[in-house]
Amino acid sequence: MWSATMPKDADGRAIDWNWIRSLDLAVGVGRASDDDLEPGAASDLHDLIARDYAVRDRLEPVIAQCSTAFMTDFDRIISSYRLPRALAYANRRLNDEIALLIERGVAEGRWTVTEERRRRTTVPVLHATDGNDAALADIQDRSADVANARADRRGRQREQERAGRRDMLRANLGGATSQAGSATLFGGGDPTRNDRSPRADSEARLRDYRRPDWRDAYLPGRDVDAVMGIDIETTGIDPARVYIIDVGFEFMNMASDAPAQGNAYRYEQDYYEAGDAYGQSRLAFGVPARAARLDNKVIRDLTGIDVRERGPASGLRLFEEWPAAQQGLLRRLEAQPYVAHNATFEHGFFMLNVAGYAESYRAGNITIIDTMPMSKRWDPGSEPDDEHPYGDNKLDSYAKRQGALSAEHNERHLGLEDAHIMLVAMKHHLRELRAEGRGPWGSGGVGGVGGKRCGRRR
Repeated sequence: MWSATMPKDADGRAIDWNWIRSLDLAVGVGRASDDDLEPGAASDLHDLIARDYAVRDRLEPVIAQCSTAFMTDFDRIISSYRLPRALAYANRRLNDEIALLIERGVAEGRWTVTEERRRRTTVPVLHATDGNDAALADIQDRSADVANARADRRGRQREQERAGRRDMLRANLGGATSQAGSATLFGGGDPTRNDRSPRADSEARLRDYRRPDWRDAYLPGRDVDAVMGIDIETTGIDPARVYIIDVGFEFMNMASDAPAQGNAYRYEQDYYEAGDAYGQSRLAFGVPARAARLDNKVIRDLTGIDVRERGPASGLRLFEEWPAAQQGLLRRLEAQPYVAHNATFEHGFFMLNVAGYAESYRAGNITIIDTMPMSKRWDPGSEPDDEHPYGDNKLDSYAKRQGALSAEHNERHLGLEDAHIMLVAMKHHLRELRAEGRGPWGSGGVGGVGGKRCGRRR
């Protein structure tokens, strides 16, 4: 029933559902065989990459629109999120293929590759060794162009909505103006901002930082107690392109006493103390054979996990192909609120990897709490300064300010260890907020456990 509910993709283009139905998502949607990936293969490398990019450029905007279509399907015409998960499954393998084909071109001396940041997105850029970059134009990665155009459209839409609200306010006020004729009554901006001092700029930045935003929905309430903290490590940041390779979670009571336990859990970092945490678990997962051929230096340096050692020979199963692991995790996510730092990251991966998660979330069975807005909204130490113009809300910084991590140590970037310092920081922070009558106990706080859950307004 997706075709009846979602006629267009995330870029506003009509979806060819007959083409979607024609894809063999289990076998793969790429054009290259294993032999085609080897340097010196007789196949047309340029054509293979161009064909793979053409498939990806049609597939990914469909995946990107699925969440909105599913969550706004109030008549429940779409009962399952299986299709987006299957499309993402195929798309991950397509991306592995593209990366290996590009590596073949490097090995054959056709081009070199640099990673370039283009506004929101970093993309690989090919440079022809003969200097004729124009000949490579149709096999350059368009991800940044697509992401930036999509963001610009959303920005224009938000501005149109704000303009509509200002026009309505003007009409309701019957021509009233703010003091001295200022436009600020209607949000029209600061008439002096082109002639502001550095101090005025700093104050304006702080005002912007303190404004409520959509992340506030993830703040905890006054009655939050037993929670599950979770952190995942992945081979990248796009859940439709990369793999979950490490999941760590544990439980902690924010108000009541922890259950009696036996021997204290030993973390990888011997200076971590279990304290009030219980039910610790660490899960390691593998990657497909093609993904294991790619040297992911960024992830290796960050986490210590070498993806080349996570292929089929490692014996580690893929999370996306292990239903029992998915269902075991889902049961835990439903049992009490789960907490993550920048929780939309985990949420995005769970939507496209955990069978039943999207359906359960839409049904209101999952509550999500995020410590990042706790840092932003209730921790003055996070506020913008010259070193952190957008605020300092990294888990490492938040944990240090809340006494969960000493200054001489850093965030480990492993699931369980990061989940632990996050929960310790959250508990310390809530204790302080309660004593001072701030946060959930302040004027803007809410009762109950708080957090984001479908079917309930804060």
